[in-house]
Amino acid sequence: MVCGVYIFSFCLKQTNVHTSSKFLNLKVNWRHCHGHSIDRSQTPYLHYPKPTTFSRAECACNPVRPFAILSMQRSGSGWFETLLNNHTNVSSNGEIFSVKERRNNVSSILSTLDRVYNLDWVSSASKNQCSSAVGFKWMLNQGLMEYHKEIVEYFNDRGVSVIFLFRRNLLRRMVSVLANSYDRYAKLLNGMHKSHVHSHEEADKLSSYKPIINSTSLVMDLKQMEKMVLEALEHFSSTRHIILYYEDLIKNRTKLVDVQEFLGLPLMELKSRQIKIHKGLLLDHIKNWDDVTKALRGTAYESFLHTDYAS
Repeated sequence: MVCGVYIFSFCLKQTNVHTSSKFLNLKVNWRHCHGHSIDRSQTPYLHYPKPTTFSRAECACNPVRPFAILSMQRSGSGWFETLLNNHTNVSSNGEIFSVKERRNNVSSILSTLDRVYNLDWVSSASKNQCSSAVGFKWMLNQGLMEYHKEIVEYFNDRGVSVIFLFRRNLLRRMVSVLANSYDRYAKLLNGMHKSHVHSHEEADKLSSYKPIINSTSLVMDLKQMEKMVLEALEHFSSTRHIILYYEDLIKNRTKLVDVQEFLGLPLMELKSRQIKIHKGLLLDHIKNWDDVTKALRGTAYESFLHTDYAS
C-alpha cells in the first residue's frame, strides 16, 4: 500500500510539470500568431495591433492589413469608402488629414498613422476588435506629397497597402469641385451643405447649379491635375499598391473583387447608399459649354468632352 501511494504521488508531480510546461508553450506560440493558414508571402503586410484603448480579446491573433486610399477631392473616394465599409471586416476611417493639426509636420502625421493602424482611432466606421483591414482616405494636397519620402518609408516599414483612386476624366472632376465649392456657401439643400447625397431629389437639386469654367486657364489647370497624379504614382511606386479609376469602378463592378483580393478579404457584394450627383452628358452641367469646347478642341484633353461617364 505504501509503495502504491508513493508511485501515485510521483506520477501526479510529473503530470503537473507537463501541464505547466504545456500552458507555457501555448502562451509563447500565441504571441507570434502566425497560423499555418496564412500565406507567408503576405506576412510583411499583416499586422497584429495591440491597442491601448481596448482589448482585442479573442481577436488578438486575427491579422489586420493596414491600407490607405490615396486620391484627390471629388474623385469618388467618398463613395468608394462607403463600399469598403459595407464589408464586415473593413474599417476605413474617412479623410482624417483634412484637419490641419494632424499634418502640421512629419511627427504629427506619423503619430496619427500609429493611432489608426494600432486601432486606437475611433470613428463611426470602426469595427476594431476583429477587423481584417483598417485604413482611411488621404488627399494628395493634405501633406501627402510634401512629406512623401517619410510616408513611403513608414508605409514600407509597416506593410501599408496603397489604393490609388483617380478619375480619368479630369474635366468632370473639375465640374464636381466647382459645384461642391459653390454649395458650401449657397447651401442648396434646405440651408445645409452636403458633399454626398442619398436621394435622387437631393442629387437633382445640387446638379441644377452649372458652374462657369475658366476656359483661358483650362488646359493649364488640367495639366496641373494630371501632373499631380503622375507625381503621386511615382513617389509611391515602391509601395505595395493597386491603381483604380472611378470610371472603371462604375462600369465594371468586378473591380471591387480585385480590391477585396488585394486586401486579403473574404469576398462580399459591396453596396453604397450614395447617389451620383452629376449624371448624363457633361454639356448639361457646364454653363459656358461652347467656350470649354473651343478651349479643348485639338488638345490632348478633347476626349473629355465626349465621354459619357456619370460622376
